[in-house]
Amino acid sequence: MKKGMIILLAIVGIIVLLVMWGVGAYNSLVTKDVEVSGAWTQVENQYQRRFDLIPNYVETVKGYAQQEREVFLGVTEARAKVGQLNVSKEVLEDPRAFARFQQAQDQFSSAISRLLVVAENYPQLKSNENFMKLQDELAGSENRIATARTRYNAAVQDYNGAIRRIPMSFIAAFTGFREKEWFKAREGADAPPAVKF
Repeated sequence: MKKGMIILLAIVGIIVLLVMWGVGAYNSLVTKDVEVSGAWTQVENQYQRRFDLIPNYVETVKGYAQQEREVFLGVTEARAKVGQLNVSKEVLEDPRAFARFQQAQDQFSSAISRLLVVAENYPQLKSNENFMKLQDELAGSENRIATARTRYNAAVQDYNGAIRRIPMSFIAAFTGFREKEWFKAREGADAPPAVKF
């Protein structure tokens, strides 16, 4: 009886160890599955960040560029008007011609004043700086996305490797764990994205 009891206890002990190993293996697969999901969430997070942030940067840059373009265009147009008027003896004697000359000079002065206000408020005009910031932000966003994708693929590699190795493959097949998809670049992804102003 003692020998039978020892064999029974040994069998029960082996079963308990196998169950504990199975539970540990299952929990390990669950952890890896959650890591893959978390890594993909970070990819989506970076996509959302880019989706939210980049259009706002583009609009900011467009706004500064438009303001500066209007100021420079005003100066250029006013200068052209002033350049078209010659101050001759006739202009000085003709009140209407002199008024046109004075109006052109006033418009030119006004345009220069606006330019000076912009230059005083922004010692360096902001468009160039904003374009540089936009470039940096685009590069930074794409780098963050690339990093998140790389981490996702590393998590998929770890997970897919785990569920394919024996004996974990038996646990994975029995409990329904399936291989995860790798992130693959879309066709034509080697072309840079277009940013239009």
